Amino acid sequence: MKEKIKIFLDSDLLEKYLLDTTTDEETLRVERYIAMYPEVREVYNELQDNLESFAKMYAVKTPEGLKNKITTRIKTERAGRKKFTKYLVAASFAALLFAGVASFFWNQNQSLQQENTIVNNKIKTLEADMRQQLEDVRNQFIVLNNPQTRRLSVRGNKKAKELKAVAYINPVKKLSYINVSKLPNLPENQCFQMWAEVNGEMINLGIIEEASDKEKLLALPYSNNAVSYITIEPKGGNLSPTLDNKVANIKY
Repeated sequence: MKEKIKIFLDSDLLEKYLLDTTTDEETLRVERYIAMYPEVREVYNELQDNLESFAKMYAVKTPEGLKNKITTRIKTERAGRKKFTKYLVAASFAALLFAGVASFFWNQNQSLQQENTIVNNKIKTLEADMRQQLEDVRNQFIVLNNPQTRRLSVRGNKKAKELKAVAYINPVKKLSYINVSKLPNLPENQCFQMWAEVNGEMINLGIIEEASDKEKLLALPYSNNAVSYITIEPKGGNLSPTLDNKVANIKY
């Protein structure tokens, strides 16, 4: 029986259940295990607390004033369309005399439609960004709480002795993250940059800024035998890594 419970806990069904991504069959199974086994119920309660804390830590704040801007835009468009319709009806009684007026308002309508398209595209982009961020938070939660995740301590070399980081590797879910907790000071004209070598290709993962990134997890591309590097580069970052200035590396 204990082996059965262990196999269940080693899976990610509890995490999926918490994130509401289980199938109907998986949901019934999870709820049955929570009700029957105190060990499962204890882990479930702990994951629930972790998820609440994690969600608060990485909560994405909606841009200030976005709702008011969208509401104002919609009201403006509706008012403009009603106004245009009234003029269009009036113009229909004297089409020959007011053809120029009708053309003017047709252009106005086209302009409104273009502005509406821009607003809709911005909303879609924001929604896509929110979904991507939610998916990233979900993956981070799974990696941090899954028992199959390996934690690798990362230390800097002689060029960056104070550098400290922890890499989280989950070979089952094929997810990798790194948390850089401390970076040594650099001259103003230099910065730390993250790289990953996957299938012989070097991928730029961006600049690491201690002031904003030290509490965050940075996603790493997952691949068998992949290697990630941290290098010192000129301020603003580089297009390719300066391997002579490599200060740390992580082998998956």
